[in-house]
Amino acid sequence: MIGPDIDWKRPPRKPDLSRDEVQVWKVGLEATPRRLSRYIQLLSGQERIRAERFHFQRDRRRFIVRHAALRMILSRCLDAEPAQVQFAFGSRGKPYLAGPFKDGEVQFNMSHSQDLALIALTRNRETGVDLEQIRPVPDIEQIVERYFSPRERGVFFSLPPDQKLEAFFNGWTRKEAFVKALGEGLARPLDEFDVTLRPGEPARLIGIRNAPQEAFQWSLQALAPGRDMIAALAVEGGDWRLACWRWSERQAFPQPAF
Repeated sequence: MIGPDIDWKRPPRKPDLSRDEVQVWKVGLEATPRRLSRYIQLLSGQERIRAERFHFQRDRRRFIVRHAALRMILSRCLDAEPAQVQFAFGSRGKPYLAGPFKDGEVQFNMSHSQDLALIALTRNRETGVDLEQIRPVPDIEQIVERYFSPRERGVFFSLPPDQKLEAFFNGWTRKEAFVKALGEGLARPLDEFDVTLRPGEPARLIGIRNAPQEAFQWSLQALAPGRDMIAALAVEGGDWRLACWRWSERQAFPQPAF
C-alpha cells in the first residue's frame, strides 16, 4: 500500500460536518441486485439516463452506486432526503449543490477507480480529490515530460527505477486533486504548478507559476484507501482536520430495530 496509514472508520449514525473538518468517505461500488434497484430510485431522471448509456453492466453499476452514495452522504449534512439533493455544474464541469442548497456552504468532490470511490466534503472551502489504481504505465516518461513541471521532471528522472511508479502516481493524483478543487479542469495546465512526488515526502503544493502566494492558500493530503490504490486530497486553507469514513450498504439501508 502506498501512502500514509489512515484509519478508515465506521461513521456515527449522523457524522456532523463542522467548519474545521474535511470528511473523506470511502465507498465500495459493489452492490447486490436488490440494493442496486433501491439505489436507482434515489437518482434524478438525468442520472438514470446517463446510467443507461453505459455499454457494460459493470460500469453502469459503479455509476449508480457512487452517485446514490453521494446523494445519501450529502443528505446527512443537508438534513434532506437523498432524492431532494440537486446539482449544478460550473463552467469547467465541476459539480456544486443547487436548488435550496445553492448557498455554497457545503462543498464536495468525488473520484472513482475500479470498484472504489472517494467523496470529499467540506464547509465554506473548495476541495478536490483524485483516486487512481496503481498499475504499470508503459509511456510513463512521455507523460511526465508532457504534463509535469520542470521541477517535477527533475525529481522524477533523478529517482531509481523502482521508485518512479510511486512518484508518478503521487504527482498525478496531487495535481489532479488541485485542479479539481480549483474547478478549472484542463484550463489550468498541469505543468504550471509544482507538487511533491518523491516517495516518503509529505504531500505539498510547492509553487504556482505567476502566482507564488496562491500556493500558501491550499493544503494537500496523501491518502491510501486500499491495496494498489492511491489518492490525494486538495483543500482550500490549512486550518482543518481530516476525518476518514467507510461507507457500506448496511449504512445506506439500515435494518429496522425491533
